[in-house]
Amino acid sequence: MSRIGNKPISVPAGVDVNIAEGNVVTVKGPKGTLTKEMHKDMIITCEGSEVKVARPSEDKLHKSLHGLTRSLINNMVEGVTNGFSKTLEIEGVGYRAAKQGKNLVMNLGFSHQVIMSEIDGITIDVPAPNKIVVNGIDKQMVGQYASEVREKRPPEPYKGKGIRYEGERIIRKEGKAGKGK
Repeated sequence: MSRIGNKPISVPAGVDVNIAEGNVVTVKGPKGTLTKEMHKDMIITCEGSEVKVARPSEDKLHKSLHGLTRSLINNMVEGVTNGFSKTLEIEGVGYRAAKQGKNLVMNLGFSHQVIMSEIDGITIDVPAPNKIVVNGIDKQMVGQYASEVREKRPPEPYKGKGIRYEGERIIRKEGKAGKGK
């Protein structure tokens, strides 16, 4: 029994949910519009201000898709109402980020600057030279873009220098043990 899949999704005022042929779910809200095609077997119904997801049978596939489908639709509703954001921290001497137009320009200890441009549906804020905030309405896109930024210089285990998610703990290693003579 899927505990997540059985919970109805409450749709706030100002948000419109449409379920088209082939389980194409479109969610319109104050921040934008998201469209996603769900698995054809799932039964998605919109009753008043609630969206319910049901499964046709007790197959293992249908059980696994039940909670997933509900979570995806819930994230779409959440995204068009509040949006999603991920905060990244930069640590290291001389490591910093700045925003130039629609580009994120980072100095990460390389001989060159690392430049990443904003993509559709994603906005970047740099409130401080060592902080990057990635915002958007699609949870998957925000996470993917934040992961790509972090990938440019992942935190290293000896000094902890690099780009990390806010609140991420880096497991530190001890350096070489010096032998005295």
